[in-house]
Amino acid sequence: MSDTDLGSPIRVFLVLQNRLLRDALERLFRKRADLLVVACTRQEECTPQTVVDSQCDVLVLDFLDERWLPAHICASTGVSSAIKSLLICMSDDREQFFTAVRGGTTGYLLKEASTADVVSAVRSTFRGEAVCPPRLCAELFQNLSRTAAGSGTNSYGRPTLTLRQQRLASLVAKGMSNKEVAAHLNLSEFTVKNHMRRIMKRFGARSRNQAIAAILSHGYSLANKSAP
Repeated sequence: MSDTDLGSPIRVFLVLQNRLLRDALERLFRKRADLLVVACTRQEECTPQTVVDSQCDVLVLDFLDERWLPAHICASTGVSSAIKSLLICMSDDREQFFTAVRGGTTGYLLKEASTADVVSAVRSTFRGEAVCPPRLCAELFQNLSRTAAGSGTNSYGRPTLTLRQQRLASLVAKGMSNKEVAAHLNLSEFTVKNHMRRIMKRFGARSRNQAIAAILSHGYSLANKSAP
């Protein structure tokens, strides 16, 4: 793909802990007419809200932190559309990869990827294409097959949520406590806790935040579902 194949340049936000990598990729990207670096920094020097405010097209990370994955950024900042993200310099650990995918990441490169691979992956991620090593891609298909064969999934291969559970999740995503959610939906706090336990189990989440991130990553929209 040439630099002229795209109209407006792809707005890239680099959050990289490795200084040498950060400097090298910033220099490389600035030489590409179809890439525009809107920020290049470390994790400690910005926040997910900074990423949202930048209106970037692709977020590039060299670390795995669920707070920085697209689904959680959407839940914590209230944005309606998922940010596209690319993780680089990753290990081929299966669980780490699945955590990234559940968090909404569609680009995943291993440590041995070249700079040319990174540039290509940014473009592919921007186009909405999945980028990952073949072996991990096979693992993902096998995992989806096992999940679809189990209970609690719909025809789209995602865990099902009732309308009440979606309303409940939308309030949790806004930061409400179980007590506040119960009052808003005219339910008992015990009922809300039971719903949350079922939701967390269904999505394989260990916390409320992980559950909300997983719900968003499966394509659910939690907007305008708070009415009782």
